[in-house]
Amino acid sequence: MTPAPAPPPFPVRRYAGRLVPLVLLWVALVGWLGWLLYSRANWTREADQADLREWLNETRVFRKTLPDLVNEYAAAADADPARFRAKHDELSAHLAAMAEPTRKYAGKLPLFPDVYAIAVDYPGRPPPPGRDAHPAWVSPLPRPGADAKDRVRVLEYPAGGSAAVIRCEYRVHTNNRFEQEQKDRRTWQIPLVAFLVPSTAVAGFALYRFLRREQRRLLAEEQAKTEAEHRERELAEERAAVEKRAAEAERAALELKSQLYANIGVMAASYAHNIKNLLVRPNDLLVRCAEGDGMSREQHGMLQEVRASLGTVTERLQQILRTVRRDPSRAEMTRLDLGDLVREAVRTWAETARDKWKVVLTADLPPGPLPVDGDLSHLQQAIENLITNARDATFEMRNHLREEARKDVGLDPAARRQRLIDAAAWKGEVRLRAYADGPSAVLEVRDNGIGMTDEVRAKCLTTHFTTKRDNALYEGYSAGMGLGLSFVAVVLDHHRAALEIDSAPLKGTTFRIRLPLADVDPAVPVVAPAAGA
Repeated sequence: MTPAPAPPPFPVRRYAGRLVPLVLLWVALVGWLGWLLYSRANWTREADQADLREWLNETRVFRKTLPDLVNEYAAAADADPARFRAKHDELSAHLAAMAEPTRKYAGKLPLFPDVYAIAVDYPGRPPPPGRDAHPAWVSPLPRPGADAKDRVRVLEYPAGGSAAVIRCEYRVHTNNRFEQEQKDRRTWQIPLVAFLVPSTAVAGFALYRFLRREQRRLLAEEQAKTEAEHRERELAEERAAVEKRAAEAERAALELKSQLYANIGVMAASYAHNIKNLLVRPNDLLVRCAEGDGMSREQHGMLQEVRASLGTVTERLQQILRTVRRDPSRAEMTRLDLGDLVREAVRTWAETARDKWKVVLTADLPPGPLPVDGDLSHLQQAIENLITNARDATFEMRNHLREEARKDVGLDPAARRQRLIDAAAWKGEVRLRAYADGPSAVLEVRDNGIGMTDEVRAKCLTTHFTTKRDNALYEGYSAGMGLGLSFVAVVLDHHRAALEIDSAPLKGTTFRIRLPLADVDPAVPVVAPAAGA
């Protein structure tokens, strides 16, 4: 069972680019709403500061306003110390004149503020000589207690274009306005909090759901990838196992085939040895008869012919023994003429084919040689196997015609008898043809036999596959063992030759062998097959 993969690390960088714009938009929206609510809750304070600033800027004790005097005071600081001191006194008197009414009528004018201090601060510049500080007015009125201390406010702003700053400490003494301001602040804070908290929670929950969904998707993709890799690994293991079994089966087939040829060789050796032993006595008798007196020249010639025939039989047995003893994969290559091989095979089997097989065996050969490199005995055996295979096909065709004539009961006796006579008179034909085709020497073995279906044609080269056990008995020839064509296939494979098969049921068969043409070298002799082989 495949273990569950660990959750992959969440790709923060992958989603940061997507989430950052949304977060910034949300922060901007919240900030804008907060600023709107804050400015709405503090508009009264801003209004009071605007009124107080207008009072400070516009009030004229004599002819000049406070900003005008502050600017002159700042300008005199760099000019004359005496003028600087005079402007200090003038500015102090102006501040006292402005603030005195607020002290005198403190708590009596509902709309007038209580001023506790007005000062002019000039940062980075010391006061005039003889003065302890810059101009300032401090009210002798006591400041409010702790319960109203937060109502005292400070207003600071620069005076005109100078570096001096006007500073005013005041309190709007109307309680109802202050309380209304606090109430308004709370009123606007409540909806702000009521909106921001749930919306932030909803946005956070949506973000959480999105991240969880993405993490589950990534985990599913990782699991699918792991499963795909596991399936690919299993397929690779199964493929390797199949290839291993195929290799073992092929090796077993090769071992079986080698054992088969070895057993055939042992059996052939035994048969050849027995036949040779049987021929020893006839040869000895022939020699003694030929050496005796009282025999005519004609009789002596007949004995010599019988002796030569027995010698040919013995030589042929030795050649067959060498062929079957040697594995077809172990070829002894020599330079051969394919035309001579075909010519000798036809000469050897033509009389037997005509008299016993009732088959016409012919050959069509080129005028010149067809040199190939091959094993003489293996190629001879391969050609003979193709000839006997064609012979069996004609046997099957003749049997088929006879069976069809017997089954046709719808004809009148005379017509049926004629059809049987025609079937009996049917002649099988096996034609061998050798010719050159480009870089190849081609040998064709064509018959007019029973033919093959596509299924049989696909299996005909397989060892031990045969269709002759039930339908090839004719003229005393037993069923095949399925070794002839498999032997041909092995021989051709080790000769770098190709085999083509054209066949159809009841249309005959053509076996076409393509052997590489050898380069003609005058120094390399061409081996011809032995006569009578």
